[in-house]
Amino acid sequence: MPQQQLFSSIGFMVIVFGAMYFFMIRPTQKREKEVNKMRANLKVGDNIITIGGVKGKVIKIGDDFVVIESSNSKTKLEFVKSAVGTVIADGTVATEKEEEKEEK
Repeated sequence: MPQQQLFSSIGFMVIVFGAMYFFMIRPTQKREKEVNKMRANLKVGDNIITIGGVKGKVIKIGDDFVVIESSNSKTKLEFVKSAVGTVIADGTVATEKEEEKEEK
C-alpha cells in the first residue's frame, strides 16, 4: 500500500511539472524566439518603438545596436537591439494577435 501511494504522488508531481512546462515555460520561450527574430530582421527605414516608449525611424544598424531618428526633433539616439520593443507597420502597431491571424 505505501508503494502505491509513493507512485501516485510521484505521478501527480510529474503531471504538475508537465502542465507548468506547457502552460508557462513553452509559451515564454516561443514569444522570446519571435522577438529575437523581429530584432534580427530590422532594416534601415523601419519605424520602431523602444521598450521605453521612444518612437523613431531606424537610420543605422550595427551588430548589437540601432541608431534611430526621432520624428519630432530629428534627434539621433543609439540603443542596444534588445531595447527595440515593436516594429510599426504602416503607421499602426502590429499587435501579437494581428500577427497570429496573419500566420494562420
